[in-house]
Amino acid sequence: MKTPRAIGLALALMAAFMVPASAISQGKKAPPAVSEAARKAGMAQAPAVVQAVGVPCQVADARLIGEDKKTKTSYFEVACGPGAMGYVLQNPAGGTPTAFSCIEANTPPAPGQPPSAPCLLPSNDNPKALLQPMMKAGGVDCLPEQARGIGQTKSNTYVEVACQGGAGYIVLASVPFDTSKPAQSQNCLMYDDADTNIKCAIGDKASRLLVVDKYVSAANNGCVVKDRRFVGVSKDSSTFYEASCQDGKGYIYKASAAGALAETYECAKATQILGGCELTDARAALTEQAALYTKLAKAAGSNCEVERYALFPPKSGEEDVELVCKDGVGAIGIFKAGGKGSQVVDCARAPVAGFKCSLSKDASLAPLTADLKKFNFNSCEVSNSRVIGKTEAGTTYVEVACADKLKGYVIEYQSAPAVTAIKALGCAFAGNCKLPGNT
Repeated sequence: MKTPRAIGLALALMAAFMVPASAISQGKKAPPAVSEAARKAGMAQAPAVVQAVGVPCQVADARLIGEDKKTKTSYFEVACGPGAMGYVLQNPAGGTPTAFSCIEANTPPAPGQPPSAPCLLPSNDNPKALLQPMMKAGGVDCLPEQARGIGQTKSNTYVEVACQGGAGYIVLASVPFDTSKPAQSQNCLMYDDADTNIKCAIGDKASRLLVVDKYVSAANNGCVVKDRRFVGVSKDSSTFYEASCQDGKGYIYKASAAGALAETYECAKATQILGGCELTDARAALTEQAALYTKLAKAAGSNCEVERYALFPPKSGEEDVELVCKDGVGAIGIFKAGGKGSQVVDCARAPVAGFKCSLSKDASLAPLTADLKKFNFNSCEVSNSRVIGKTEAGTTYVEVACADKLKGYVIEYQSAPAVTAIKALGCAFAGNCKLPGNT
């Protein structure tokens, strides 16, 4: 989960844009202003190179950077009009030209060194601003503060972007770099601990993890942050973070692809989220939560001493939990906010409430046998069951088969205020029976 497929390969960064010294020595000594001669030569020659390389550019301005006479390679900068990315073009005589975005061209070849051939045309003065709409189109809300080119493969241009607020991303864009084409933005935290030769170099992991504090503040759950951890990314591009708190508690925070807090999970309820919490004592949290569910179950009229539990997807005003009691019996706890209307349903009747037990090995159908006896059908020991469907009144029909292989029954249940059998008919009268022995 933490290592994206895109970096699972042994990445050989191609054409990292090292302009020969002979081609740029004059540029290093010259002032930033572009000479009229360089602009005239650029406007005369660069449009044909743009067309040959295939970059999306209506040339509005251009300059000749220089020429390597030994390799007969010319270098140009082009500006492509308002709101469009500019490029530096490498044009070898008789060869295939190459384009580098101004993001890449403005990136120094090594720390502490100046860029080899930066973009100098006025229209290309802030290329990182063009990354914001491209990233937003891909679902990431980022106001770029810094950006650097990493390199190119045959299929992708790799760019690192540091956003306002501390977040950072590796952007996988097209080759040549085109802001109008789809791009994938991958959180820098995915790369920090990954075994890959791509790393985020703007800022550090600790700074990037400070985004956790934003989610803690938004959750407003009283956590004073002690430590932070990047958990991972899900298939829908949601990002998960863990925070341990000064009071010993811990949480996992789910952030949407756009960066907003989407969900908060106590560590005791997060065991199935990308491996659960690691910064807090999960065992203590689980024990504490099991004790809470025991208390809630007893308040709902059950004698279940909860040993294990698993949560169903959350509902507004309701917490649904599969429970495994210390005696091995399974049940579904439907706990309403405030307690009123809460109930604990055994696994045999759970389908009536829309649930299925999977955590426990309790397969007893004895509660259904007991329900038949309420209506004086005393000879049937239920051996199988299935939900037929719901009525317009909201009740549920359940077909049951009998161990003696004689025809079974259809039991009608209400699910609120509690799952309760309200009627039973033999299959011979009810119809719609399909279980073996009932047809």
